[in-house]
Amino acid sequence: MSQAVSTPPKSTAGLEGVVAAKSDVCFIDGVAGRLVFRGYEIADVVENLSFEETAYLLWSGKLPNRTQLNDLQKHIHQSMTLPKYVLEILRTLPKETHPMDALRTAASALGCSDPDRTDNTPEASERKAIRLTAQLPIIVSAFHRIRNGRFAIDPDPELSVAANFLYTLNGKKPHDTLVRVMDAALVIHAEHGMNASTFAARVIAATLSDMHSAVTGALGALKGPLHGGANQDVMEMLLECGSVDNAERKVREMLSSGQKVPGFGHRVYKTIDPRAAFLRKMSKQLGEAAGNTKWYEMSEKLIPIVKEMKNKDPNVDFFSASAYYTMGIPLDLFTPIFAIARVAGWTAHIMEQYKNNRIIRPTDDYTGPVGLTTVPIDQR
Repeated sequence: MSQAVSTPPKSTAGLEGVVAAKSDVCFIDGVAGRLVFRGYEIADVVENLSFEETAYLLWSGKLPNRTQLNDLQKHIHQSMTLPKYVLEILRTLPKETHPMDALRTAASALGCSDPDRTDNTPEASERKAIRLTAQLPIIVSAFHRIRNGRFAIDPDPELSVAANFLYTLNGKKPHDTLVRVMDAALVIHAEHGMNASTFAARVIAATLSDMHSAVTGALGALKGPLHGGANQDVMEMLLECGSVDNAERKVREMLSSGQKVPGFGHRVYKTIDPRAAFLRKMSKQLGEAAGNTKWYEMSEKLIPIVKEMKNKDPNVDFFSASAYYTMGIPLDLFTPIFAIARVAGWTAHIMEQYKNNRIIRPTDDYTGPVGLTTVPIDQR
C-alpha cells in the first residue's frame, strides 16, 4: 500500500516568476523594456558613465566623485598584473581549450592567493571585487595570446579596463573609437538582475563560500548557450549564411521547423531588449567606420522575419555579435567579454548576499514513486 505524502508547493518551470531575493542592485521592467542600475536608467548610464564608474555604482549604490573614481582606477591598475602561477596555468592548458574554460579555471586559481581569500567582510569583499574586475580581462587576453604562440602583454597603467583589454589582446594601443565602443559594451553587460549566472553566484555566496568560488560558479553558468554563449552562436550563423538572401532563407527554415534562432527572445523582456538598441547603433557605426556594413545589414534583415513568424525581438546577444566581429575580436572571445563586464554585477550581488544572508534552499516537486521496499540482491 502506498504511503501518503504531503502536497508540495506548486512548482514553476525554470523558477519563472519566483522572487528569489530582495535586491537594490538592478530593476528590470520586461513589459516596458526598462533596465535600471541602482536607480539610473540604462540609457543614462551607457551614455554618461564609464565602465569603472558603473562598477563603482553597482558596488556602492552611488556615483563616484572625482577623487573616488581616481582611487578606484588606481586600485584597478595596481591589481591587473596576474600572478605568475596563473599565467603558468594558462600556458599548460591545451591550446584547444575554450577561453571560457580557461577563464573559469584561472578565476578559481586566483582565489588561492588572494590576500583576502578567507575574509568576507564588506571591506575585503570590495577589494576582491576590484581585483577580479581588473584581472579577468587580462586572463582572457593572455590566454588568447598564449594559445596563438605569443607572449602575454603587461597591462598599461594609463589605460582603462576597456582599453587595456584591447591593448593586451592585440599588442597595440587601440583607436579611441574602439575603446569607446568596448567601454559601452562593458557597461551594457555589467549587470542584469537575477539571471542564471547571478543566481548561481548568490547561491554559492549564501553558503558563505568565498567570492572567487561564487564568481567561478557564475562563469560556469554564463558559458551555456542559453545564457552568455548565444552571441557566438549568432555570429557563427551569420558567417555560415554568408549573404542576406541565405540568411533570410535559413532563418525561415529554422523557424518553420521549430528551431530557435540565436539572439532572439528573452525570458524577461516582452519587447526589444533595451541593451540591444545600443548595440544595434554600435554595430552600424562600427560597420560604417570599417567600410563593411554587411553583418549589420544582414542582422537587420532578420529582425522582421523573426518578429513576423514568432513575435520575438532581438536580445543583447544579437547585435553584440556583429559589433564584436567588426572590431576584429575572435568569435570564441565573445562570451568571455560578457564575463569581464558581468563580474561587476556578480560581485555586487555577492556582497549584497553576504550583507543580508540566508542560505538559499528551495524545495522540489517530487514526482517519483513512494512505498517501495527493498528485496535481497539475489531475488532482484
